[in-house]
Amino acid sequence: MPQLAESRRSAQSVPTVSKARRPRGFLLVLAPIATLVVVLGLWAAASSISGGTGPADLFAALGRLWASGEVIQGVATSLSRGVPGFLLSVLVGTVLALVLSSSTWLRAAVAPYMTFLLTLPTVAWVPLAILFFGVTDATVYFVVLTGAVPAIVNGLLAGVDQIQPLHRKVGRVLGARTWDTALHIVLPAALPAYISGLRQGWAFSWRALMAAEIIAGGQQLGLGLGTLLQRGRELDDVGGVMATILLILVVGVVIEVLVFGPLERRLLRRRGLLTGGSR
Repeated sequence: MPQLAESRRSAQSVPTVSKARRPRGFLLVLAPIATLVVVLGLWAAASSISGGTGPADLFAALGRLWASGEVIQGVATSLSRGVPGFLLSVLVGTVLALVLSSSTWLRAAVAPYMTFLLTLPTVAWVPLAILFFGVTDATVYFVVLTGAVPAIVNGLLAGVDQIQPLHRKVGRVLGARTWDTALHIVLPAALPAYISGLRQGWAFSWRALMAAEIIAGGQQLGLGLGTLLQRGRELDDVGGVMATILLILVVGVVIEVLVFGPLERRLLRRRGLLTGGSR
């Protein structure tokens, strides 16, 4: 009986795993809007005191760009390169990470360079890409790949490191080959870290795309957001530059909210790690 009472006390003392609590409902919408209103209010007050560019100039430039059709054209042109470039990066990064995870020697030889590439600004690749490919779409895709692939590889490898060795052993006992293990055991088990790597990869690819369009942009590449930003700088149009920066930010946030946010929440719910999810 004393042993039974002691076991009950031990069971009660075991900490329970709490589910992630995240803002939901109206808070997801109202909180960012409130922050934006506060920032715009502070900016308007500062500009009225200093006499510099204020929110009114930003919205006037945004209205001018919208009326000319350059907002739609710029966003469409950039996304027409950014989305295919990112999807290609996902394919290359995922295959490369799975290959590295299957070989200790390959990972030791190649994986450190993925981290080194992340520390190199993607804008540094643009001059080299122009020398190799000229001012073409190939230059843009090359820069996007160099920006996104290392982040995706590192994210998936981080997830692989968290997989229990027993899972691989069970797969081998059941007759799973190398690629069967990678696709049906390693990849599903590493999904949380993999999605984080995809999110980071999208951020790097979008930044790389803007850098490529700013430096290599022109008539050959069409009017993308980076080209629009560079044109505003050349014309000394502060309002136009700030309006383009806002468009670049909005597109990146929209992709995050519509794609990666729901994907992550769905995964967490399926694994019982989010309030309201199933165990």
